[in-house]
Amino acid sequence: MSLAKITLQNFRNHRESALTETAHFNLLVGENGAGKTNVLEAISLLSPGRGLRRAALIDLARHPAPGEQAPGFAIGASLLEQGQVSARLGTYTEPERPTRRLVRVNGAEATAAALSEWHAVSWLTPAMDGLFTDSAGARRRFVDRMTLAIEPGHARSVSQYETALRERNRLLEERTDARWLDAIEAQAAQHGSQIAAARSALIARLTDELSALPPEPFAKPALTYRPGGPTNASDLMASFARERPRDAAAGRALTGPHRDELAVEMASSGIAAALCSTGEQKAMLIAITLAHGALAAEGRPSVLLLDEVAAHLDPVRRTELFRRLRAGRAQVWMTGTELAPFDEIAEEAAVWRVSGGALAGL
Repeated sequence: MSLAKITLQNFRNHRESALTETAHFNLLVGENGAGKTNVLEAISLLSPGRGLRRAALIDLARHPAPGEQAPGFAIGASLLEQGQVSARLGTYTEPERPTRRLVRVNGAEATAAALSEWHAVSWLTPAMDGLFTDSAGARRRFVDRMTLAIEPGHARSVSQYETALRERNRLLEERTDARWLDAIEAQAAQHGSQIAAARSALIARLTDELSALPPEPFAKPALTYRPGGPTNASDLMASFARERPRDAAAGRALTGPHRDELAVEMASSGIAAALCSTGEQKAMLIAITLAHGALAAEGRPSVLLLDEVAAHLDPVRRTELFRRLRAGRAQVWMTGTELAPFDEIAEEAAVWRVSGGALAGL
């Protein structure tokens, strides 16, 4: 199963672009700023969340010409199964409501969460290279995105947990009746325990998948899930009740899954990923991405978006990357400024030259 007949309308610098005749490997080649990553971003928005750039919706529509009304954008794609269209997925905004994202599946209105029921989308971009030295919050978002690709209901748990925490903070500030706090803390604890369980299960599955991969040429990472508090509902609820005075003084909850951390070390040395070289960090990030891609492809279609990856790998690692991607079930989309780094797969790939937001097949 794969994506085909992908269309972009008024998205970033693409006025009207279409990608047909897709393949297992799909290459977007062009100069910097041509619009290659914009195509990957569009595909990433055919899944829940804010896409690979986490951009505001209002920034995604093409900038209008002088005197032209600001347009909404539209992204669509067909999901193919054995050469036949099994679903048509779409997401868009309207000019009158540029901050509201709309979704359609097979022509019917749907939620963004419904997109993940049809396929999984994963990605690796240059902006993620600093993940191991970034904040704990960035790593939590990374874990949540990977979890969502495998467990579609995870986004709902995270949203409901965050809503409950905001309400709890308000009630603590207003010094409201403890019975109201009991009720909202019960909700937060229930959703929080679901989040912790899903994250923990993901890390365990990734660890198993990574253990099956050879240690070379990509450095193998060791992953540890460190919860930010109790992980079962009853203990988390008791913790919320116990910590009310401290949390009221801080203006926020200081315990719970919103404080979780993903710890990453190089398996061979035990050195924290944040202290490894940039090359080692990149190799570990690729290893995690490949392992997650294998998990996401189990039981449903999967798409893997790799932005400017091949050009930054030596020939040995590039060959191994292509080998693993070829053996995997995920449809692969890659970008590059030139075709040379993809010589090994060029004959089996669908290739587009991107220039000024326009596409031309090669």
